[in-house]
Amino acid sequence: MTKGIILLGIFGLILTGCRKEKEAEFVLNDVELYPASAGKDKLKTNEQYVAILYSNLFQTALSPNDVFDLNSCIESIGDKELAREVIISNFMNKPDVQIPTVETMNADLDAFIQDTYVRFLVRLPNEAEKEYMRNFITTNPYVTPEIVYFSFALSNEYMYY
Repeated sequence: MTKGIILLGIFGLILTGCRKEKEAEFVLNDVELYPASAGKDKLKTNEQYVAILYSNLFQTALSPNDVFDLNSCIESIGDKELAREVIISNFMNKPDVQIPTVETMNADLDAFIQDTYVRFLVRLPNEAEKEYMRNFITTNPYVTPEIVYFSFALSNEYMYY
């Protein structure tokens, strides 16, 4: 009798232990990818810098004559960063510049931060960058979209592609 129970138990284990395991099902989500900043290793020329800056600020292209004139301006000044600051300031003071208002920025801070990274650095911000920008903007009431855009346009990463 015990031999029969043992055989029945072994037979039961064989039946239940020999089932085919369910295969794991993986689902892939479509994700828009942007290159990381570490991959940017080519320095923009002065012409590229002013053309890209203009298109980032005005959402339209700069004429070739204006690109040439601005390049001549940068080349004529010894301090290239100072020349870029002057160019950015001049662009920011034009009436048709496309910059969100402070109210728009504060209404959806996360969207503003993400849009700014994509617009200027052509990539999405990582979580640390989002948190830093969020904290910086909320704790400093004098920060405006113009200041943020100015900072991005002068950043080291913006100088490379």
